[in-house]
Amino acid sequence: MQINQQRQHVNAGEMARTLVLALLLLANILFLAVVLAPSDADAARLKDIASFSGVRNNELVGYGLVVGLAGTGDGTSSTFTMRSMSNMLEKMGVETDPTDLKPKNVAAVMVTAKMPVSAKPGSTIDVTVSSLGDAKSLLGGILLITPLKGLDGRVYAVGQGALTIGGFSVAGAAADAQKNIPTVGRIPSGAVVERGVPFKFNTQDSMTLNLSVADFGTTMQVVNKINASMGGEFASAKDISTIDLRLPDRFRGNMVPLMASLENLDISPDGKARVVVDEKTGTVVLGQDVRLSKVAVAHGSLQIVVSEDQEVSQPGPFSDGETVVVPRTDIQVTEANNQLMLMEGATLQELVDGLNSIGASPRDLISIIRALKVAGSLHAEVEVI
Repeated sequence: MQINQQRQHVNAGEMARTLVLALLLLANILFLAVVLAPSDADAARLKDIASFSGVRNNELVGYGLVVGLAGTGDGTSSTFTMRSMSNMLEKMGVETDPTDLKPKNVAAVMVTAKMPVSAKPGSTIDVTVSSLGDAKSLLGGILLITPLKGLDGRVYAVGQGALTIGGFSVAGAAADAQKNIPTVGRIPSGAVVERGVPFKFNTQDSMTLNLSVADFGTTMQVVNKINASMGGEFASAKDISTIDLRLPDRFRGNMVPLMASLENLDISPDGKARVVVDEKTGTVVLGQDVRLSKVAVAHGSLQIVVSEDQEVSQPGPFSDGETVVVPRTDIQVTEANNQLMLMEGATLQELVDGLNSIGASPRDLISIIRALKVAGSLHAEVEVI
């Protein structure tokens, strides 16, 4: 009797361990199925196609001087550079005459920067330095202390430091060489924020999302996914690319966790079918949704060559004629005789295959696309840039 009871206890323990192992195995399978599940190839994160109110950069600009150049600075023709040098030296207690200055080692520059709304006093931002006068290069220069102002005229940051130039310029008596643009440089962490923007992100009761894709379907897709994620009707579409978001009470004063969850939502952007044509470079870009009705196309290139030659007409000996120059024009016309091709593009690949079957160059494709649009067979918006 005792042996049977012990066997029952052993069997019950083994069954319990087996059940636990099976549950763990099932949990691991479900986890891997969620992690490794194929995602939509066309999906984009919400933060990649939208901007949130209160999350933006503020443009700063300032005027300064770059010193330490090896004779590549502004010349005497830049009077504002000499006046700036004179004013700077006078503030340091040095009296100078602007006409006596020769600023070959100094260049007047404009300093620009983007300050995030979250930047606080003491943090650093990158600055871009661009030549304002006729300086040849800013290589080796150092920016003197420069106040950076916002649109309201207040100083928000101060920049100073050594420039990094991604190019060079070398000139001799008969030749010169240049790489990239040596009159523009950057100073990583070259400005210190002195005043923050008077805006508190967590004090908002509502938020506005501005989509970069102007499409009603995409906007409603974002609204539905936000509401499903937040568990209520908190988002509503204001127009084709603007969404109003009402913040739940539990996230007021603590919006960062909410934004961290919303900005990673997968969205499949949609829009009008479009064909972009760049005639300057002969580039043709076709969107995924471009469709083509059944149409027959024949495209032949026409080439006309006109050559002019000068021939001398020499009169016979002992004649009263004169030697004259007679022009001779030679015209050659070449036209390809291509056959009529039937094209139908239900998908982008079929459309590309149909265009390639004609054997047209990118320049010819521009003419074909325009003709297809006029014929009403190309169901897409053609944009020429």
